[in-house]
Amino acid sequence: MASDIVVPSLGESIREAVVTRWLKQVGEAVKADEPLAELETDKVTVELRAPEAGVLAERRVAEGATVKIGDVVGRVEGAGTATATPAPTTTPTPLTTATLPLPLPSPLTTTRTPSSTSSGLTERPLTPAQRKALREGVAAAAPVVAAGPPVVAAAPIAVAPVATPRAAGGERVVPMSPLRRKIAERLVAAQHATASLTTFNEVDMSHVIALRDRYKDAFLEAHAVKLGFMSFFAKAALATLREFPGLNAELRGEAIVYKERYDLGIAVGGGKGLVVPVIRDADRLSFAALEAAIASYGKKAKESKLTVDEMSGGTFTITNGGVFGSMLSTPLLNFPQTGILGMHNIVRRPVAVGDAVEIRPVMYVALTYDHRVVDGREAVQFLVGIKTRIESPERLMFEL
Repeated sequence: MASDIVVPSLGESIREAVVTRWLKQVGEAVKADEPLAELETDKVTVELRAPEAGVLAERRVAEGATVKIGDVVGRVEGAGTATATPAPTTTPTPLTTATLPLPLPSPLTTTRTPSSTSSGLTERPLTPAQRKALREGVAAAAPVVAAGPPVVAAAPIAVAPVATPRAAGGERVVPMSPLRRKIAERLVAAQHATASLTTFNEVDMSHVIALRDRYKDAFLEAHAVKLGFMSFFAKAALATLREFPGLNAELRGEAIVYKERYDLGIAVGGGKGLVVPVIRDADRLSFAALEAAIASYGKKAKESKLTVDEMSGGTFTITNGGVFGSMLSTPLLNFPQTGILGMHNIVRRPVAVGDAVEIRPVMYVALTYDHRVVDGREAVQFLVGIKTRIESPERLMFEL
């Protein structure tokens, strides 16, 4: 029997999607639940799967088309009712004089065109552009032939354009994807709907690096996940948020809603753009559980397999521009949250230690906050709390 391929429900508030890519051709055999196409919404990219095993009999929409939830975009013929369309066979073309490889003529080769001379033919030199194309191994442009009866060229030359002209103005217009449009909308909302400010500090990473180097192999062996710096900053942020609840809140109308849960967003660069998966109840997780969640979400983001639920409901966000080489930045709020912590790259710098100057690994950190909810004093003290806990990582072990 035949089964329609229907766009499923993709999450609350999502009404349409774009068919970004078909993964199967018409006539190709498919397995039940095998991915047939990729759909991109303003929040996630999802795979459209085969309703049953059989053959992809029809694709009703082209790549790039916008479809709505419930639309039928194709049809699968069950294995018992249809067979795959056989691949077309081709008969080898016999080699002829016209198809045999021909040596490129020298730059002095000429073509013959009709003329009013007694022989009926006259020699016309190749143009400079044609000679240049021949020297570079590119087929020459078609020679200009004067009016008259057809005449065979002295030496056959394959005809092809030398180069493709640029589009007018040297521009390439690409429509924004639904995800990119949503990112743009959220960034504009964060800029215009909040009173955001950013405060900065620097963190000496010496002790946390030493601690990580000492235990990273044992950690990997015990938990089957690598120990990174993100879990240290996550733990530090979660501990400090308890002291400054305004950074784990949001503004609704004229009321401040303080969240009594700690759902931590971790910004990652996905296959289609920046996304922020959320680790639920992050304050209850161990270092190993945090690292496992971060690694899992990072992999899903690169494969564009995050769901809407996995990116909804965060209360505070951490972003790490340092993985791309950023020394310092002012992160944008993940609206409607009131705080976002920015990590950056680690650089060895001269640092005053007592009366001496030592070279230490230093990271600049940034906190962007909504000044409508959080005062500057609280924001500065929050960042100092992060600095204190990272520079003395044993405090995290004892939850201090």
